[in-house]
Amino acid sequence: MELSNIALARFNMIEQQIRPWNVLDTRVLEILSVVPREDFVPTAHRALAFADLEIPLGHGEFILAPRMEARMLQDLQLKGAERVLEIGAGSGYMAALLSKQASSVLSLEINPELADMARAHLHRAGIRNAEIRVADAAMPWTSDGLFDAIVLSGSVEQLPQHLLDLLAVCGRLIAVVGEEPIMCATLATRVGPTEVRSSKLWDANAPRLHGFAESSHFHF
Repeated sequence: MELSNIALARFNMIEQQIRPWNVLDTRVLEILSVVPREDFVPTAHRALAFADLEIPLGHGEFILAPRMEARMLQDLQLKGAERVLEIGAGSGYMAALLSKQASSVLSLEINPELADMARAHLHRAGIRNAEIRVADAAMPWTSDGLFDAIVLSGSVEQLPQHLLDLLAVCGRLIAVVGEEPIMCATLATRVGPTEVRSSKLWDANAPRLHGFAESSHFHF
């Protein structure tokens, strides 16, 4: 894809996919215009970098559709000083977006090959305030402090309590929650030392994050 075509495709992505999905925050739109999404997409799918779909990364993982990543970033309302945790690094693209609106980003990825890919992408993009760490975020783990924002780059059946416990007071966690065909982006906010309030924001489906608890379903 030639440079002029890339610029046009990025412009169309923002104007035809993202703005119509009520993403109007100028800071978010600016980030989307300067972070090179095409550099975070596997070579085989580079022509789909700006398409309104999930792009496969292998290992059963995907890059979320651009409009969903943009909407999640907008709903977090980051101010620039936050410490952010991402679950599911994938290609590193969401970590790159978050890094532009936060002080630091820690992104956990269960697959070592994808973690290496994400690190390489972030390094080539010159991003120094985002760290990729290999870890199974579905399991409780010892963190070196609390987070002001947590993003789940994939869906879960229910909000994981061990991740909610990592929120600082006033911290927010955003995730796509539920079961197909009904899932909903959900924002949880810690309003006190022992109280978290959650609200449903918008309907959306997303691939499952690996390893998180699922209810047993019996079919007769």
